[in-house]
Amino acid sequence: MSYEFLQILWFVLIAVLWIGFFFLEGFDFGVGMLLPFLGKKDVERRSIINAVGPTWDGNEVWLLTAGGATFAAFPHWYATMFSGFYLALFLLLIGLIIRGISFEYRSKDASPKWRNTFDWMIAVGSFLCALLLGTAFANLARGVPIDANKMFTGNLFTLLNPYGLLGGLTTVAIFLLHGANFLSLKLDGKLHERVAKLTQKLWVVATVLYLGLGVFTYITGFYARNKIDPGIAPIAAVAFLLASGYLITQKREGWAFVMVGLNIVFTQITFFLMIFPNVMISTIDPAFSLTIYNASSSHYTLTVMSVIALIFVPIVLAYQGWTYYMFRKRISNDKKNLVY
Repeated sequence: MSYEFLQILWFVLIAVLWIGFFFLEGFDFGVGMLLPFLGKKDVERRSIINAVGPTWDGNEVWLLTAGGATFAAFPHWYATMFSGFYLALFLLLIGLIIRGISFEYRSKDASPKWRNTFDWMIAVGSFLCALLLGTAFANLARGVPIDANKMFTGNLFTLLNPYGLLGGLTTVAIFLLHGANFLSLKLDGKLHERVAKLTQKLWVVATVLYLGLGVFTYITGFYARNKIDPGIAPIAAVAFLLASGYLITQKREGWAFVMVGLNIVFTQITFFLMIFPNVMISTIDPAFSLTIYNASSSHYTLTVMSVIALIFVPIVLAYQGWTYYMFRKRISNDKKNLVY
């Protein structure tokens, strides 16, 4: 395989890993943010946590794999992004840690104060992760200050610009909607009815923010800046989100979940099409941008990685698919069946 083909291939594979992470961990974050507000009693909160309990840690593997693949395939991209976004990524790590701790320790003590504390830690950690991821990706689409030495010259406040913050808030809203749709598939009884009512309100907020971000992106010219026009991908993303609203009102919960999931998928496709062949766009000078060509590993490294991926990726996908199949049933409020 040619060197250029491998560079493009690994850009696509990293895009697929991020798409998988946003789709799967998106509803995890949404469920986490909804936890202290949706669950009125301890048994209800336990039911909500058990909806994602068997799979949340497996979903985070997609993030680790995306980071590892970036480090191996595009080391200059990894070095510039992880050093430049250091504080943001450190806060992201904090959010992931407090979520993980809370899932595992929340039910170790029956004290209401103990459990309520961990419930809020799950919510805050999930919100922090969703906000930071959305802000980071919005800034990557917008461009960040990178000099001729491939060094990020800004700071945390550079990322907290209006476009970046709008991207973060939109991601939070979409993940909340995605999480609510997921819970509507997993819960029953009064808790299910409460989720159904909340989902309609969340759809309105998510749609307004999403359309606002789309208009902001269009008027700034980000869509037309690079070599590949996203084409119908952003239009499809909007269409799927609008379709989910209709399906929610019709109580077709499964299809509503699929539509929001497709919105997330096509939003990420739009993002990666917008930046290709760049991986980090420089706002100082386009010539300073990192691309798949000047940021990649050697031909030999990419070849070895491709062989390894061909062997192990299908195994991982099969295992995760089996996990979701095994835990596909709705969660009841029977305390005997609640693990978390």
